Amino acid sequence: MKVYHLNCGSLCPRGGRMIAEDGRILSRVRLVCHCLLIESAEGLVLVDCGLGMEDIQHAKRRLGNAFLRLVNPTLSEEGTALRQIEALGFTREDVRHVILTHLDPDHAGGMADFPAAQIHLFHSEHQAATQKRSLLERHRYRKELWDHSPKWRLHQATGETWNGFRSIRAISEKISEILLIPLEGHSRGHCGVAVQTDGDRWLLHAGDAYFHHRQLSPSGPKMPKGLAIYEKVIQHDGRARRENLDLIRELIQDHSSSISIFCSHDPWEFRRMNQPKS
Repeated sequence: MKVYHLNCGSLCPRGGRMIAEDGRILSRVRLVCHCLLIESAEGLVLVDCGLGMEDIQHAKRRLGNAFLRLVNPTLSEEGTALRQIEALGFTREDVRHVILTHLDPDHAGGMADFPAAQIHLFHSEHQAATQKRSLLERHRYRKELWDHSPKWRLHQATGETWNGFRSIRAISEKISEILLIPLEGHSRGHCGVAVQTDGDRWLLHAGDAYFHHRQLSPSGPKMPKGLAIYEKVIQHDGRARRENLDLIRELIQDHSSSISIFCSHDPWEFRRMNQPKS
């Protein structure tokens, strides 16, 4: 199964010194929106879709002033999943499935670029985004992102297990290589996506279950202060997030030779996953 790693949205948050590795960068730190493009037996599968064409063209209406001020995205058509997929020689129609870790704009904004695709996510995340029962949910979700009436395929967080995590086969029984992994905490229905690549090798796209590679250290998080603050402000359930992060750390310790784990926004992890294989 061939997998491409795409950056579908560069984010340049204000106050870059607070999220820099060494604390000395004054204004600009560039985070990524790490997405996966997978060639499967049922066409292309996109895991998260970053910012889309309509987000670039109508940023204030689609993303909102608060999002634009806070994360300061680089609005570039060439950076969208659609344009990168076309550059690889595919078309939007080749994308048959889009799996979303959650419905925040920097993960789901590009849905409208793939109107024929089935959109997979957990039912609890869809419910959180459409019902907006909490103050946080009223601010984080943008209904403009799904005004085009996506072809939702909603899943319950039940099923078999994968290395100690609950899991569900998202696409079909024919494609056993892609699993949805419940990782609640950052949002009500947040999930990770596990992809089997070669033999017993797996990738785990952990979404926003964590924000910085140093959080995977067995001794606990050693992340920049600004990211730590943002992580707590935006979380739906801190206890669930911390418990799932502990499980991810255990997974790293027990299966580091067979499972590669990365989150959505860490540029260091994105560069590592894009290094040529020797």
